Amino acid sequence: MKKLTKTLTYDASTDAVGAMLDDAAFREEVLRQQRVVRGSADVDGDVVRIEQVRSAGDVPSFARSFVGDEIVIVQTETWTSATTADLAIAIPGKPGEASGTIGLTEAGGRTTQTVELAVSVRLPLVGGKVESMIVELLGHALDVEHRVGQEWLTR
Repeated sequence: MKKLTKTLTYDASTDAVGAMLDDAAFREEVLRQQRVVRGSADVDGDVVRIEQVRSAGDVPSFARSFVGDEIVIVQTETWTSATTADLAIAIPGKPGEASGTIGLTEAGGRTTQTVELAVSVRLPLVGGKVESMIVELLGHALDVEHRVGQEWLTR
């Protein structure tokens, strides 16, 4: 199991960041900026569901048989309060998943979003390598989300 902790800071209140994260248009803009093959975002009350399909063109050969030509990722955030969510990431049909939390804290008019994930891939011999690859992919995706979020909040 590999762990990912990512801290994203915004010059905005937790209310503003929470509203942004609860906006399907923001989530779809993030998907566009991540250059996914296709994707969708749905916000239903306290549950945010993002489905995306990514090209596996950059996937190392050792993992190609595991992922195929495309990688489907389903992210579900269940917000238990205005500042805390449970996060689940599934890769349908594959023996991998990630789970963790999202937390928002405000200090001095700035909000810090902390994402903590544990990634698990149940494959003999190459599971650890695939976990590292997924952690890198998710870290990059959060970097793009952060960049889009900073721009979004200045509008």
